[in-house]
Amino acid sequence: MSERKYKNIVILTGAGISAESGLATFRSANGLWNNHKVEDVASIEGFQRNPALVHDFYNDLKKEIQKAKPNAAHLAITKLQNNYPANISVITQNVDTLHEKAGNSNIYHIHGQINQAVCLNCGHILETFGDVDTETTCPQCNVQGMMKPNIVFFGENLLCMDKVEDLLRKCDLFISIGTSGVVFPAAAFVQTAKYYGADTIEFTLEPTANNFYFDRHIFGPAGKTFPPYVEELLSSVHNKKEAD
Repeated sequence: MSERKYKNIVILTGAGISAESGLATFRSANGLWNNHKVEDVASIEGFQRNPALVHDFYNDLKKEIQKAKPNAAHLAITKLQNNYPANISVITQNVDTLHEKAGNSNIYHIHGQINQAVCLNCGHILETFGDVDTETTCPQCNVQGMMKPNIVFFGENLLCMDKVEDLLRKCDLFISIGTSGVVFPAAAFVQTAKYYGADTIEFTLEPTANNFYFDRHIFGPAGKTFPPYVEELLSSVHNKKEAD
């Protein structure tokens, strides 16, 4: 365990952390996401081709996500944020709201959020867990049928990237939880953090493509492995205070 006292911690989360709450992972062996072809429900072309199908998919996913509960890994992040004296940010590739449900703060959804829709006419973001469809009228510009799920589809730019780059440059501890290490640019975040001097650690079920860039690897379900690590960090601060 490092004796280093961290000031800026960045936690990157992927589908693996949500899988323990019962949500299907985006990348599956059969190329399906909740029984749909990924290109049909997560691409610009798919949305242009059949917006009604895409809206139906995300409306159904909203219901599934609303029922899901945060697991021990999500709750451990809250405990760390509430008790460790550092700036702690969460960058998530997940579109669910389990981080919010768990009480996490400083959350950046780089792939968008399930409970948002964006107006393609004026850019207004509508927050709702209710259904959005091709008949929905934008409350800002009053144009009908221009709302799109605020999900980053293939071919679109990630969200919050200026802020993310700033966080990665300043962080001294980079933690990855439940990510595959194959989806770019998120897969390169650890390289940026390490380049600027951060300690790096990953929590994953098995070795990832980014193995080389992590100082420490902890394998197993994050709900079981991450909470003990949080206790390690908190006890190191507690012990340092006693020593001082």
